[in-house]
Amino acid sequence: MGDLLIKILVCFIAGAGAGIGTGFAGMSAAAVIGPMLITFLGVPAYDAVGIGLASDVLASLVSAYTYKKSGNLDVKNSLPLLVSVLIVTTVGSFAASFLPEQAMSGTMQIALIIIGLRFLLKPVNKTREQLEESSPKGRVIKAIIGGAFVGFICGFAGAGGGMMLLLVLTSFLGYPMHLAVGTSVFIMAFTALTGGVSHFMIGGFPDIVCLVLCAAFTLLWARIAAVIANKADTKTLNRVVGIVMIATSIVILAVHYL
Repeated sequence: MGDLLIKILVCFIAGAGAGIGTGFAGMSAAAVIGPMLITFLGVPAYDAVGIGLASDVLASLVSAYTYKKSGNLDVKNSLPLLVSVLIVTTVGSFAASFLPEQAMSGTMQIALIIIGLRFLLKPVNKTREQLEESSPKGRVIKAIIGGAFVGFICGFAGAGGGMMLLLVLTSFLGYPMHLAVGTSVFIMAFTALTGGVSHFMIGGFPDIVCLVLCAAFTLLWARIAAVIANKADTKTLNRVVGIVMIATSIVILAVHYL
């Protein structure tokens, strides 16, 4: 009974962190859930990544729906990026099966801190008008290149690619912040599904209790965070995105290595 309560508590904390990160920052749930399950429950790294990716799917879909209702989702122009990401995700997932477990737990956290600092120090202040002025052909080419990069990160490093998608959408494709987060979580639902299925096919099905608990808690908190995020102004959202990424990563790294 004690072990079950600990499992529920860890999954709740992991799901809350993942859901808040997804709803506010378009961050992959796997970036939080994976290290938490590895560190506190001793779940094998490859299984933990699969659980994180599976938890991403519903959380990302409900977040994307929330952003869409506020007009902050660009489905049509994001399709080249989505297709490119999906194609390369499976390749990255297969490559990840050869990665040592310890390497998975810290790589994405360091990347999150760097990207979080970027949003704090250099906030995104692009507008929809500026996005529409850019060359459609150029956006497609950039989307395909950026998608290949994000897809490999998604499958290989154990994340739905949310933080990398957000970076590509804002810095590479020129999306305004709210639209970038909404589009990011929409794409992430599909990348996470592809990555999760690939993980389960290659490594087998993970702990069902952890999977169900993490998915449920992540879904709940992602919905709450997305509703709040859509009511925030651009400057505030930039700050929240940066803080969520940095704080989550520092906590996970401190727990794991200290």
